[in-house]
Amino acid sequence: PISMDKFDEFAYNQSKDVITSLEFERLTNAAGPTAGKLLRPSDGKHPQTIVFVQCVGSRCDACSEKGKEYCSKICCMYTAKHAMLTRDKYPDTDVYVFYIDVRTPGKSFDEFYRRAVEEYGVHYIKGMVGKVTPEGDKLKVQASDLLDNKQLHIDADLVVLAAAIEPDKSARPLATMLTASMDTNDFFTEAHPKLRPVESPTAGVFLSGTCQGPKDIPETVSQASAAAAKVITLLVKDKLTGNPCIAHSDEMMCNGCSSCERVCPYGAITYEDKEFRMPDRTTKVRRVASVNPAVCQGCGACTVACPSGAMDLRGFSSSQIMAEVDAICK
Repeated sequence: PISMDKFDEFAYNQSKDVITSLEFERLTNAAGPTAGKLLRPSDGKHPQTIVFVQCVGSRCDACSEKGKEYCSKICCMYTAKHAMLTRDKYPDTDVYVFYIDVRTPGKSFDEFYRRAVEEYGVHYIKGMVGKVTPEGDKLKVQASDLLDNKQLHIDADLVVLAAAIEPDKSARPLATMLTASMDTNDFFTEAHPKLRPVESPTAGVFLSGTCQGPKDIPETVSQASAAAAKVITLLVKDKLTGNPCIAHSDEMMCNGCSSCERVCPYGAITYEDKEFRMPDRTTKVRRVASVNPAVCQGCGACTVACPSGAMDLRGFSSSQIMAEVDAICK
């Protein structure tokens, strides 16, 4: 989850009783520090009023420097679970959930959320929490109720923050190593969102889980199964079938400028020194481009960037393209 150090308004670093949802999960776990008993970290007492704050660091259009613009997708459901577990085990505890929107797009998700409201009596309030202030053994929560158009002040014993999901810091170096593409949020991008959802644009690299974006466990398992199936289809073959329309370099025309190497998104082009026999029977060493056929995806970026015309795509050479254009223009 995203670091809470940026969000001073929630007093995360000022009070032990302001925790993240992950810490709440650990606190209520039978193998946790309190053996599954819901106790305040500050004094070990049972909290009578708990406030859950949604979208902390998520959907931050106005404060993108602090948080993320995307929805973390899983927060609404695990907060409903936490609220229901709390009310089921401690019926005397008042539970408030402040939210921007409740998003329940999965199978039976909306029914699950409605159970929290109708059967367990969880107070869902559409509005934002403006500030959390520690005062004595209480947490003063200042919030707005957008539906009733009024300001609320709640004396809470425990505040739980639904922190946004963000990519691990190792994702960017890994993408560089694999020459895999990423979006502006540092999530790995798929080759096609509908037709190739578990494949990276880089051949042989497959995606599953939250490296691609926020998702829950069932979706992660489904995606991992699909990625494994894709890998198996490659491993069962005696030989791998490559893309026939890949780039190749005319070594006699290449001037070693490295333009193609810089624009190649897959890292398929390298340079090597080769000896050439000249017409006067002397040898000359020149630096020329070399294309790795197993890595090249035939995107054509190198053919556009090459100033000497040495790079071409097999099956789509410059002479073939020009012949097609001439035929169309006649």
